Amino acid sequence: MNQKIELLAPGGDIDAIKAAIIAGADAVYCGLDTFNARNRASNISFDQLVGAIRLAHQYDCQIFLTLNIVILEQEFKTVVKLLNRLVNTTLDGVIVQDIGLLYVLREYFPTLDIHASTQMTIHNAGQIPFLKKLGASRVNLSRELNLREITAMANVSQKHEMLLEVFVHGSLCVAFSGLCYSTSATAGNSGNRGRCSQACREEYETTESGHNFPLNIKDNSAFFDLPALIDAGVHSFKVEGRIKGANYVHTVIDSFRKQIDGYVETGELTQDGERLYKVFNRDFTNAFLRGDLNQSMFIDNPRDNSKNHIVDKLKADHGETISVVQIFDATQQLHSDKQQINASVDEKIAHLSIEKIKLKLHFSSEQDKPLTLTVTTQESSNSVNDNDDAILPKTAVFTSSSLMSVSEKLSVDKEAIEKRFKNINNSNYELVEFDTEQVLDGLSIPYREITTLKNELLAYLNDGIETIAEVTLPKLDRHAKSEGEKPELSILICDKADAVLADVTDADIYFKLPDAYKRGCTKYVAFLQQNPRLIPWFPPVLIGKDFDVALNILEKVKPEWIVTNNTGIAYHAERLGIHWIAGPMLNTTNSYVLQSLKQNFNCSGAFISNEISKQQIRHIARPKNFKMMYSIYHPILLMASRQCFFQQSVGCEKPRIDNGCMLSCDKKTSIKNLKGDSFSIDKQKGGYPSIYNQDQFLNTEIIDDLSDLFDGFMIDLTEIGAGSKESPDKVELIKQFEALLSGQEDADQVLYNMVPSSTDQQYHNGL
Repeated sequence: MNQKIELLAPGGDIDAIKAAIIAGADAVYCGLDTFNARNRASNISFDQLVGAIRLAHQYDCQIFLTLNIVILEQEFKTVVKLLNRLVNTTLDGVIVQDIGLLYVLREYFPTLDIHASTQMTIHNAGQIPFLKKLGASRVNLSRELNLREITAMANVSQKHEMLLEVFVHGSLCVAFSGLCYSTSATAGNSGNRGRCSQACREEYETTESGHNFPLNIKDNSAFFDLPALIDAGVHSFKVEGRIKGANYVHTVIDSFRKQIDGYVETGELTQDGERLYKVFNRDFTNAFLRGDLNQSMFIDNPRDNSKNHIVDKLKADHGETISVVQIFDATQQLHSDKQQINASVDEKIAHLSIEKIKLKLHFSSEQDKPLTLTVTTQESSNSVNDNDDAILPKTAVFTSSSLMSVSEKLSVDKEAIEKRFKNINNSNYELVEFDTEQVLDGLSIPYREITTLKNELLAYLNDGIETIAEVTLPKLDRHAKSEGEKPELSILICDKADAVLADVTDADIYFKLPDAYKRGCTKYVAFLQQNPRLIPWFPPVLIGKDFDVALNILEKVKPEWIVTNNTGIAYHAERLGIHWIAGPMLNTTNSYVLQSLKQNFNCSGAFISNEISKQQIRHIARPKNFKMMYSIYHPILLMASRQCFFQQSVGCEKPRIDNGCMLSCDKKTSIKNLKGDSFSIDKQKGGYPSIYNQDQFLNTEIIDDLSDLFDGFMIDLTEIGAGSKESPDKVELIKQFEALLSGQEDADQVLYNMVPSSTDQQYHNGL
């Protein structure tokens, strides 16, 4: 088999990284204590990262660093300082979510390999060339895709010379990654900032169908689907688990390593997967991969399922009449097995060291001879076959090109050398000896040669790679909108009947297109052609045939303007010469996103994320001839899912989701957590099942605060997520918002009376 198969392991701390390496991972992804989407993991320091890279490379293993969160404007100075350090390491890649950070990496740090995170919600063919143009070399697909869809994505990736990653094991989010705002809206802990509070694992009041954990989904495992994924063209098999410990990582990676190697060697799967049940799990499902979305994907136990698995296996082997003694013995054995796993992993990684390489510098000088620097380096052995505590030291000698000569004015003496070289400590080396005893006073060479000698030393210590100069980002131009121009109102609708609102307002009207369509659907083409005032609004998730239909609408209608929350549609809009605006679900939080979209895809404007605060918005710089938009009234989406929320809440007669569910189901219900907070579950025809906050987002303060920054404020009149609450009259809402924008202050109170359950908490708290 010529195809390279990569096993990509999680590394939440140094022990987990060591465990992954010794278990046979081809690559490990890990995060520092900032800028990564697993803040609850222990994470590692920069010096530990460099040590981990050195250790991994000794085992032919790569290290990827997660920088997979949205970045705020004021953080870019800190991010660039980090990148300036990373670019002079031998790091193998960075995993990124933020489009602005992608831009900065491609423009200013081209030697760093860029991987697009699953947080970018990657699921259709148009997104591959979009990310390729932004500099990504590989993409991590959304976990909701099935084998047929993965195969189609792999074919597109190969055409664009992109590598494909797929999660094959570990926790599953019930929501589309990158589009979950559940704890951001309710607790200020954004999943897009690595602070997810896991609302999907919470206990709720018992639902009608008798469930207390209605959103808790089993763990993902494609342990027995590896041949199909290999045939599909997947390059990297990624294991989730940066919050898990070394015992979990070693057990899972070792199991997958043996399964992959066994299959490559024999063409058969050789492992039974039972070891995977001895470390943390919520039971396993491969239903997304099989495209069989059913109720068995859920489990009413968010904690470790290992004990339950043992009991279920006993029942399967011996019938339902197993004794208490049998259960006790089996659980004691499980406990013993777990202890043995811990002890075994500790023993296996005990000899692995990430200590800095010991560095000794010895200087000598004589008249009429060059200044000589002897460099000795010594690192700890990480070889399992080496019984010594250390490997042999390496020595190198560097000399000046000029000879030392007597000088009464300038002297390259001990003090001068110490001044230039004593700070040579870095993340890779520890200076343990600095010897200048053989440097004679009163002798000199041109000082530029001291600098040359130091640069030669630095290049030698960096494996011959020349140090890359520090980058400082140029100041972005901040373009104001036309003087005296007031922000205009725009409206979002999704019901064809609401097209008549064009008769009562001059506002731009966006028409929200569905997430799903019948194959070959053309009715929206005709509808948009008959209503040219309506501006198509494309949703964030468009998978497979649904993307094909959405793209057909774009190509056939060829509207002057669109709004898209999907980067695949954005790519084709630019290709077709259509003016496009980035929607609010693209999570735009900084100027560099705007700069990137404008420069690379001729984007005409963008909605700024509703997750960020007034102060965070204020710092964003508008590119020239670029519109800045903001949604001031809308239902607060907490999460959208490919899975059904009704099976676990009110029940459903269908055992699994079929094609008709997406197109015809339009149910509504609610669930309530143990704090008494109620959340609306809403499923529109042609839409994904979604959960909404009990309050609407209503922010009229921004009109007074930041009207000078924005070209338009949008109100969402789709009524999605309203649950059983009566929605305000749409015509009256338009009238009052128009009055507010024209300066009629009394309209503000009228609006809050019309929308009694509202919040603008995110505008004040931010990220």
